[in-house]
Amino acid sequence: MRKLAMILLLGACSGAPEGDLCERHFEPYPDLIGQRVRTEQNAALLDAMEPYAEGDFAEAAKALQPYVDRHPREVEARFHLAVSLLGSGQPYDAELQLDFVEQDPRRVFRDETDWYSLLCLVCSGQRDRAVAGAKELAGRKDHRYSGAAARLLKDLEGA
Repeated sequence: MRKLAMILLLGACSGAPEGDLCERHFEPYPDLIGQRVRTEQNAALLDAMEPYAEGDFAEAAKALQPYVDRHPREVEARFHLAVSLLGSGQPYDAELQLDFVEQDPRRVFRDETDWYSLLCLVCSGQRDRAVAGAKELAGRKDHRYSGAAARLLKDLEGA
């Protein structure tokens, strides 16, 4: 039920073709946090990730935002916040969080940040920028999401 609500919300947040593409190409990133052993130090983060694991991205974003505000260098939490924002129909806010993730010197989520930033363009109706980004990403054969970008580009050019 929650996934259906997310899909309907994503479709409503942008124009019909882009909304359809957003819905078709968005997949939440796997929860890398929720399987951690609970400790006193990470309990708040694990609690914030529960809605994410259930596919309730709006609630996950609400729960993760205060955590990220208190722990701004926690790149995994910020990345999952970005995905939650995108999954709840807030691509501009997601893109802002991805910009912060991208600035992390470790570049832990380099490929993922490229892909979800591209999806932010699609989901916010920025078709021309999305086409350019998809072409660039599809051409990078060493990139984890080059195949997904090629499929997205095909859909964008067919829309």
